[in-house]
Amino acid sequence: MSARTLVVVRHASAGHAIGLPDGERPLTPDGERDARAAGEEIRRLAATRAPALVLCSPAVRTRRTAELLGLDAPVEIERDIYEAYPDDLLGVLRRTDAEIASVVLVGHNPGVYELVAALTDVRLDGFPPGAYAVIELDVPWEDAGFGTGRLIHTRHP
Repeated sequence: MSARTLVVVRHASAGHAIGLPDGERPLTPDGERDARAAGEEIRRLAATRAPALVLCSPAVRTRRTAELLGLDAPVEIERDIYEAYPDDLLGVLRRTDAEIASVVLVGHNPGVYELVAALTDVRLDGFPPGAYAVIELDVPWEDAGFGTGRLIHTRHP
């Protein structure tokens, strides 16, 4: 079996506005710039294995981040990614079709940061808005779990 690739992305910087629900927060201009830059890097890194699927939280800021990544892959909105813990995110990944070799997951902290640490046993020095981590797994999606991945690359804006 060939390795699977997972790119875990924290949404780019979002603004705050009085009275605006958390799920409706838009990206800031810097966030838009950072999401585009991350997309360019992810596309370059994935030249040999382009992501086949983007799993995304329903929040406005994550959907916009996913859009600005500019990946040529379908985006599936997954409610279980919003306000998720690593176990929740693993549950989403485990439902991924076995034929898909590369996935991008766009979500929120602390869940995405903790997912990277759980999969790789590596504690990053933070995971700010717009950060991403590329993880390789030698197991099927359904077997993804704690310590089953290797950290290949990280980026902080």
